[in-house]
Amino acid sequence: MTDPTLHHVHCADTAEGHRMAWWQWGDAQAPRLIVCAHGLSRQGRDFDVLARALLARGEQQGRALRVVCPDVVGRGESDWLKDPLGYQFPTYVADMLAMLGALQAQAPIGAFDWVGTSMGGLIGMMLAGTPQLPLPVPVRRLVLNDVGPAVEWTALQRIGEYLGKAGTFDSVEAAAATMRAISQGFGPHTDEQWLALSRPMLRTLPGGGWRLHYDPAIAVPYAGVTQESTAQGEALLWQLYEQVQAQTLVLRGADSDLLTPATARAMTERGPRARVVEFAGVGHAPTLIADDQVRTVLDFLLPDAAGAS
Repeated sequence: MTDPTLHHVHCADTAEGHRMAWWQWGDAQAPRLIVCAHGLSRQGRDFDVLARALLARGEQQGRALRVVCPDVVGRGESDWLKDPLGYQFPTYVADMLAMLGALQAQAPIGAFDWVGTSMGGLIGMMLAGTPQLPLPVPVRRLVLNDVGPAVEWTALQRIGEYLGKAGTFDSVEAAAATMRAISQGFGPHTDEQWLALSRPMLRTLPGGGWRLHYDPAIAVPYAGVTQESTAQGEALLWQLYEQVQAQTLVLRGADSDLLTPATARAMTERGPRARVVEFAGVGHAPTLIADDQVRTVLDFLLPDAAGAS
C-alpha cells in the first residue's frame, strides 16, 4: 500500500460530540496494531515515512500490520471543538479509547504498540500508565519521542510564542519556509523532505492562498499553563510513568530543550526503565524521517531474528 485510507470515529464531548480522524496503513484485519501519535500542532501524515518503513519490515518478516496515525481533534481531518477548553489530555485520551474501540470492532487487536512524538508520547504514557482504562489489550511496546514526565518550562514558553498564530500564506513554499524557521529543532532535512512534511500541514482558503491545518483555539488552554501547573503536572506524569508496564524506548534529540539529559537518565532508572537513544544535530523533536531514526524504531518494534516477538 502506497497511501493510507482515511477513517473517522464519533467521540463524546460537552457539546454534541465530534469526529476524530485517523490514517490507516496496511492490513485492516491484522491483529498487530501500531499507533503513531503526533505532536501538539502537527497531524497524522507526519508518520508517512515511518509507516511505509514499518510495513516494509513487517512484509520482510511475514507479519501483517495495521499502522494507524490519528489526527488529534482540532488538527488535520478531525473536527474542531466548539469549546476550546476541551483541547486537553482528558479529551485526547478519551478519543483514543474511542478509536481503539472502533479498531477492535474492525478486527480483534492481538498486540498493540504506541509511538508518540511530544504530545503524542504523553497520550501514550497516559494510556500505558493507567491500568484501569478499558484498552482492548495492554500497550506492549512504547516509544516516547523526545518527551518524558518532566517537560521543561522554557520549551513550553518557546512553543507558546507561535502556537495559534496560524496566519495565511500565498504559496506552499512560503508556508514551508515559515514552518521551517520555527522548527529548527527538527534537525536537517532536504528541501524535498521538508515540503513533504509541510504539505499535509496546509489547507486551501476559499479566496486563494493557504492556512495551517489546525484550529488556532488549541492555544487557548495552553495559554493557561503556568510554571506552577507544569510542576504539578510533572508529579502526576511521574506517577503514570512508574505504572507503565510496556517495554519503553525513549528517543531524544541531543539538543532538545524539552527533554533534558537528566530526565532521560531518570527514565532509565524508574518505571519501565526505558532504553534511551540520542540523535546528534537534532533538538525537539526528531521527525522519524532520517534513516537512523527510522531504523531505531523498527529495530525496537519489529526486531529481526532472535529478538523478534
